[in-house]
Amino acid sequence: MTSTSGEARPFRAAALGTLVVLPWSGEAPDGSDMPYLLAYSLGDAEGGPEATAAAVEQLLEGNGLPVGGDLVDGTTKPSLPVTLLVEAGQAVLNMPQLVAQADAPPEWLAAVAHRGHAYLVFTTRAWPEGEPGKPVEPAALAAFAGADETLKAAAHIVLPARSLRR
Repeated sequence: MTSTSGEARPFRAAALGTLVVLPWSGEAPDGSDMPYLLAYSLGDAEGGPEATAAAVEQLLEGNGLPVGGDLVDGTTKPSLPVTLLVEAGQAVLNMPQLVAQADAPPEWLAAVAHRGHAYLVFTTRAWPEGEPGKPVEPAALAAFAGADETLKAAAHIVLPARSLRR
């Protein structure tokens, strides 16, 4: 049997390569800190950055998160298949076929406690320089996270922050 290009391929988590979630906070237009999460691949799966970009896009769109589309407000969509758990100094991003966590800095934890949500930018654009465990210079983070190429290749989601204690 021959495969046609229109057939949906099953999702393979390994195709994402190394997935990184990076929490940081920054001043928002209202003057207080906004907790941000940046999720990206290092582009290190078989096939390189192009293959990881396609896999990330398949993951996002398969979960109803449009890439390059409108902001998805998870505070008004309780059935959104993406959740954010904030517990023990960790930000844990959970969605079907994926769980990713990161140590969260104190200022991010304070901002998420104040707002009750975080702004997730989950981009298909690979960032090989943003390796886990390596310090990221603020200027490098700002250049990557703020680049039009990064933002247009991303799903943008406001995620309510949940904790194990209610």
